[in-house]
Amino acid sequence: MTSKTTVKTLLILGASGDLTGRLLLPGLAGLLAAGGAPGLRLVGAGSDPWSPDQWRERVDGAFAAASKEADAQGKAALAAVAGSTEYHQLDVTADGPLAELLSQLEGPVAIYFALPPHVSQKACEVLHPEQLPAGTRLVMEKPFGSGTESARELNKTLAALVPEDHIHRVDHFLGKATVLNILGLRFANRFLEPVWNRDNIEKVEVIFDEDLALEGRARYYDTAGALRDMIQSHLLHIMAFLAIDAPATIGERDLRDAVATVLRASSIKAPYNLSTRRARYTAGTLGERTVPDYAAEEGVDPARNTETLAEVRVDIDNWRWSGVPFILRSGKAMGQRRKEAVITFRPVPHLPKGFSGVDSPNQLRIGFGPDVLELDVDVNGPGDIFSLDRASLVAELNAAGMLPYGEVLEGILTGDPLLSVRGDTAEDCWRIIEPVLNAWANGEVPLEEYAAGSAGPANWPTAVED
Repeated sequence: MTSKTTVKTLLILGASGDLTGRLLLPGLAGLLAAGGAPGLRLVGAGSDPWSPDQWRERVDGAFAAASKEADAQGKAALAAVAGSTEYHQLDVTADGPLAELLSQLEGPVAIYFALPPHVSQKACEVLHPEQLPAGTRLVMEKPFGSGTESARELNKTLAALVPEDHIHRVDHFLGKATVLNILGLRFANRFLEPVWNRDNIEKVEVIFDEDLALEGRARYYDTAGALRDMIQSHLLHIMAFLAIDAPATIGERDLRDAVATVLRASSIKAPYNLSTRRARYTAGTLGERTVPDYAAEEGVDPARNTETLAEVRVDIDNWRWSGVPFILRSGKAMGQRRKEAVITFRPVPHLPKGFSGVDSPNQLRIGFGPDVLELDVDVNGPGDIFSLDRASLVAELNAAGMLPYGEVLEGILTGDPLLSVRGDTAEDCWRIIEPVLNAWANGEVPLEEYAAGSAGPANWPTAVED
């Protein structure tokens, strides 16, 4: 059972960082404007020596868009939080300062670690259970740890501080709308679930290609790369929701048990030069913008051989999916923005003679942001009634009522861990990709190149031109 505790204070560690300004505060603003966090107090803490005015300016700027659209009640809620917020400069890894700050805050407190994984680990290690206000929730950003062992150690550290249902390992990709759209599509349609298996599906692809380059994030990204940043942290979970057996309920225990079962059966098999690919962008053009070679971007160490495009084949060794490749791919500085899952069905076993045209395998596409469903089917005509032509049935899926981080924060503040990542699952995600990271570090898989603004290396099967 989940302990339903309403959080009174949201403490953001790393409040002066990029994540807080770009995603967390705007997400919080949407939640506040919708009336989702009554009476909440916001406190920021960071290593930068910010004045109260600097912090207030950041909060006001992040709240501006939501305030403009909000009704009178929403505007009042935003103004109340912005008017009472405060910022503290402190070293969260030192023994004492963080505990002292917590003692001054009204509980329950949600501590949001908007920090690099190794800093979050140190900050948790200097805390003791008795220093945490009753009902404290610990919120960890992904990547959770830097490998299987560090994730295990971090889990032990967190478990010594609070119960598992008070730990939120954030995956903002698992917004409620996206997850429920996948689950509703799969389990509410009788015609679909019976064919959702190895007998009828040829392959499943989860693609997250961005038309953005590094955008000043070299300090983090150059030590992570596409495999850690996107595939380990996010796409494995989307894959799991596409692959799970139907849970009894969509409660957090049933649903997270089903996800864990799929991931335990998942692996990337050697040889890794056949099951994985990696590449790095060179100079090119994104729209009207010229993008420099990744290796020449400020803050990048070319010797790290950090990939900006990664692709892996995951095998799920169970009855439903044995032999079906799950292709996960993510890249930066791509010419075409693609955020979708593509399910390719097997060809029909026999097409009656007399039809002409191309009978290609049917595909089902589930778009993420905007959430769109597209089913490709072969139909007769137009014109020659004996000629087959491709048609697409398109439906817009329900969109989230707020930004992804608003959904994340709503779950944290109301004590709902449904969309957070459970500890064992976080370790399993590292187990799946760690052998690949080791093989890449040993040079077993070549680092290919692609021009910024292209579809990636032309020889990759997942490359799609406009």
